[in-house]
Amino acid sequence: MSPTMPSMTPAEPMPAAAPRNAVLNSAEQATIGKSLVIKGEVTGSESLYIDGRVEGSINLAGNRVTVGRNGVVAANINAREIVVLGKVRGNLVASDRVDIRSEGSLTGDVVAQRISIEDGAFFKGGIDIRKPGQKTNGDAKEVPATEEKPAVLARI
Repeated sequence: MSPTMPSMTPAEPMPAAAPRNAVLNSAEQATIGKSLVIKGEVTGSESLYIDGRVEGSINLAGNRVTVGRNGVVAANINAREIVVLGKVRGNLVASDRVDIRSEGSLTGDVVAQRISIEDGAFFKGGIDIRKPGQKTNGDAKEVPATEEKPAVLARI
């Protein structure tokens, strides 16, 4: 019984850590780890951090999708905010913003209200900046990557 007593004693101070957990719950974020490979459709109602490989489509409207440094994504992404630190091949539709960080690489079209491309980032595709009132749902399908149009190639 004494081995269970010490484990219960530290468990009592744990509720003091509950406010930290409450903060995490208010900004829930799922993670796809380095060794995971997902093929298919990813949907949900929480933010997602991708450090593995995803092929298919990602639809997390109203949330944030972050492609980590190790992340490799071959998918169209629809979210409120999209941050690219790794490699993405696909069209991005963001109701708010798209950030392509210095180590990031994006090959595909972007539809967003705001876009940020840091020095050193790679981007090849088109950009469609939408005003807050304009509808952005489903635009990734309206502008296929194979369509003939001027391409933007940036190596900053």
